[in-house]
Amino acid sequence: MMETWQAFWLGLTQGLAEFIPVSSSGHLEIMREILSGNSESFHLFLEFINVGTLLVLLIYYRKRIVEILKEIFVEHNFKFALNIILTCIPVVVAALLLNDLIDSSPFFSNLSVIAVMMAVVGILMINVKRLPKCKKIKSEKELTPKKAIGIGIAQCFALIPGTSRSGTTILAGRVAGMDNKSAADYSFLVSIVVMTGVVVKSLLSSSSRAYIAENWSMLLFANIIAFISGLIAIKIVMKFLKKDGSLEAFGWYRVIIATLVIIFELLK
Repeated sequence: MMETWQAFWLGLTQGLAEFIPVSSSGHLEIMREILSGNSESFHLFLEFINVGTLLVLLIYYRKRIVEILKEIFVEHNFKFALNIILTCIPVVVAALLLNDLIDSSPFFSNLSVIAVMMAVVGILMINVKRLPKCKKIKSEKELTPKKAIGIGIAQCFALIPGTSRSGTTILAGRVAGMDNKSAADYSFLVSIVVMTGVVVKSLLSSSSRAYIAENWSMLLFANIIAFISGLIAIKIVMKFLKKDGSLEAFGWYRVIIATLVIIFELLK
């Protein structure tokens, strides 16, 4: 049974790290180690505290969502919606194919793996201006289907904790010609689809529904914490990403955390 203080820290970590390109799954695994939580119940709990951060995205991008729906049903313009679907397809296919492996293999919760991926993506962020880039585009609306698929393929690496789904999609967006803000907007709009799918998939499982029934109070509490902290985090992050060198700053943070985790693992 999850304790209240554990639910608080997990909800806070989810809310803050989900919208910062530093890997929420990696930070939650680190938090699990700190809290000495049981791995199986931890992962079940993690699946359902996505609800709070999903609500944050729905509220933050409510006007954009209405705009996209208008493009589809009124203007019959499917270009942007199709790009989002194309970006989602690779990670959905990869997740379905690797689902059993992800759930059973210790590789996907290994702190050393998390540290390595934190460092690798962090180094790419630090050197983002040196990465090869396509012709600059004004916004995510100008993204081509081919580039949308490329971002989706990059997103597959986020199945490995420590990588960061938003981090990989923002980096891929930068390579595709977007600036930080546009790449982040596109990343989070894709997140709405992906996170909705994760929640629905979890609800289809009878064992997951039983877990919700047994732990509904702690799940509700953690989701409230994730929702409140997430609302604060996404507003701060989106403003920060407009600044030059913002992605590099997140990269240095990742490298520092990776170094601390490696030292922790060596001293264990």
